[in-house]
Amino acid sequence: MTTNATDTAVATDTANATSTGNATSTGNAVSTGNAVSGTHAVSGADTTGTSRLDFAKSARKAFRALVGFDAAAREGLDPALVELIQIRVSHLNHCAHCLHMHTNDARKAGENEDRPHLVAVWREARHFHTEKEQAALALTEAVTLVADGGVPDDVYARAAACFDDTELAQVLALICTINTWNRVAPATAKVAGTDER
Repeated sequence: MTTNATDTAVATDTANATSTGNATSTGNAVSTGNAVSGTHAVSGADTTGTSRLDFAKSARKAFRALVGFDAAAREGLDPALVELIQIRVSHLNHCAHCLHMHTNDARKAGENEDRPHLVAVWREARHFHTEKEQAALALTEAVTLVADGGVPDDVYARAAACFDDTELAQVLALICTINTWNRVAPATAKVAGTDER
């Protein structure tokens, strides 16, 4: 979400540098065809009544690095899986800004209404998600809630059985990037529905 020319230039330059060139819109540093449509920026309107910093503007190098990490993490992953992971992490972290963004991104990418809504209760609605998605979601929860008991061997083994080493590393990287965005957005008082990509 960018609201001024400086932020737009930073986000666009960064996203152009990290575009994966695929034909699907997948959220943060996204590419539609070869035209970049935006980033998971966290600048813009603060409607909480308190003045907080504009992360993209105030930490340009860190912001660009995070956008680059985000783009690299999603490379080669199924766009539907990318959004499901980002939605689930945003649920767990109570990040309304990112949750709103990624449920919208999932719909724009052609996802039906049921799967994003049921991802929070995927164990009770297994038939909506593939075995591979379920394994990724279990790993997503363990990594996001790592302080609650680490990443159990059975959760890791299930994911390792569904993904090759490269894919599994990409999934892990994606979990790390959305967890970082989920810290930046609330810390800078970003509000759900103010994504202006």
